[in-house]
Amino acid sequence: MADESREFVTLRAGGRCEYCQMHQSLQGATFHLEHIIPRILGGSSELGNLALACPSCNLHKADRTSGSNPSNSEVIPFFNPRLDDWDTHFDWDDVTLIAKTEIGRVTIQALVLNHERRIRIRRAEQLFGLFPPDRTSE
Repeated sequence: MADESREFVTLRAGGRCEYCQMHQSLQGATFHLEHIIPRILGGSSELGNLALACPSCNLHKADRTSGSNPSNSEVIPFFNPRLDDWDTHFDWDDVTLIAKTEIGRVTIQALVLNHERRIRIRRAEQLFGLFPPDRTSE
């Protein structure tokens, strides 16, 4: 079942991290099956609670589901790939991810989605026709 779940989640995500949109094909590491609601917080391993996540996003997210708004310390939920529309919360400015909502802003900050390394990876993906992600097929 684990192999079937991995295959389903990978296909559903189009081979991309469901948070930063990095494509798995150029990465040296296998992407993780990430529990959107962590198991330690009662999340299940059902397909509706799994997302494909690059190691960096998964490690930064860890066992959290929310972060603090830097302007007022309000607790804001992270982007949830099963419930939220990516294009509602994020957009691209060349290779920099920009937030359109508080959910997007907190997710970008907590998962460090515009780290210099990620910017370089997006530039490399451009060379292979993998960036920007084709969001029209979703």
